[in-house]
Amino acid sequence: MNKFNELKDLIAKTEQDAASFYEKGNKTAGTRLRNAMQQIKASAAEIRKEVSEKKNEAK
Repeated sequence: MNKFNELKDLIAKTEQDAASFYEKGNKTAGTRLRNAMQQIKASAAEIRKEVSEKKNEAK
């Protein structure tokens, strides 16, 4: 659950950059947004792996 909460925090922190990029056209915010999205992708993959491992342990 800890990794899931970290993912939620990362998404919340990224929201400001998303707004700056989409609403104001701030290219630097777009770069930060792309980097954050890559981190989100990696974090989601870790959570998915952890969930699969726990599910398979139960069998």
